[in-house]
Amino acid sequence: MQNSAFTIAARLAGLAIALAAALQPSAANAFIDKPVKLIVPAPPGGTIDVMARIVGDQLSRDIGQAVIVENKPGAGGAIAVKYMLSQPADGQALMMIASNVLTEVPHVLQGGFDPLKDVKPVAVMARSVMLFIASPQFPAKDAKAAIAFVKAHPGEVSYASYSAGTASQYAGAILNKSAQLDMVHVPFPGSAPALAQVMGGQIPLMFDGAVTSKNLIAAGKVRLLAVAYKSRLPDFPTVPTFAELGYPELNFSNWTGVIASSRLPAELTEKIHAALQKVAANPDVRKRLVDAGFEPTTDLSPAQAAVDVREEYDRNAAIVKSFDIKLN
Repeated sequence: MQNSAFTIAARLAGLAIALAAALQPSAANAFIDKPVKLIVPAPPGGTIDVMARIVGDQLSRDIGQAVIVENKPGAGGAIAVKYMLSQPADGQALMMIASNVLTEVPHVLQGGFDPLKDVKPVAVMARSVMLFIASPQFPAKDAKAAIAFVKAHPGEVSYASYSAGTASQYAGAILNKSAQLDMVHVPFPGSAPALAQVMGGQIPLMFDGAVTSKNLIAAGKVRLLAVAYKSRLPDFPTVPTFAELGYPELNFSNWTGVIASSRLPAELTEKIHAALQKVAANPDVRKRLVDAGFEPTTDLSPAQAAVDVREEYDRNAAIVKSFDIKLN
């Protein structure tokens, strides 16, 4: 009888241990035993901030550590990058980034870091597409009418960007040259303050990411004129691309993901990559990202992502030279 009781007790104890283990984060995902800083180079509410909070919530659950989003806007992302580089390269300080901070801004704004040497991609998690939007008060209802209106009012119509030296500025500069327009560029330190001016009608036009514009379009707070991407978007199937309108060079999207200091050891980089890809594959996270306006993307290894950064960097260098893009 005693043996039987002992056996039952042992089994119950084993079951409790197994259950506790099941409820704990996988050791394979816990790459650190301290809280993680997820640095964001933009104000709260922007494209990168939205993703950081979605990813940070799930990553915290997966690794059993707090993930703290720290917003460090300014200088085209350089303030955030340099802050990250000042931290130990031990996996505690990571940065959620849109690839334009590495591939666009450095061509027109010296940030005090080398985007191809000082940092490295860890995980590519989604993609954001560029949209051409207008304030509700703007008289044109579509892109063709908007272009005609701007052409008839040279130097009188302004367009906002979410930062100088980004695709948000590049797209306007390209449209100016391709359609022979004279829109005036007005840069802002992030999407949120720029969108506030567009919604209020102070600035009539803007090129913005789908993530930050999607809900505003649905609510009628801004008007979608065209898609600056190679194909139409499922959320806006009736809205034409610029390629359809005769401007195929207006094709912009950025991947959004995590970077770290280039000093981060390769083995730790791979471990963090695996943890982040587990987050990206989570069905709830994937749905939240799609609902927020992100486009899903295939997994790229850190090495493949580095090649992608180099290719985009070179492409944007050619754009800056060809269209003579400079800071205002």
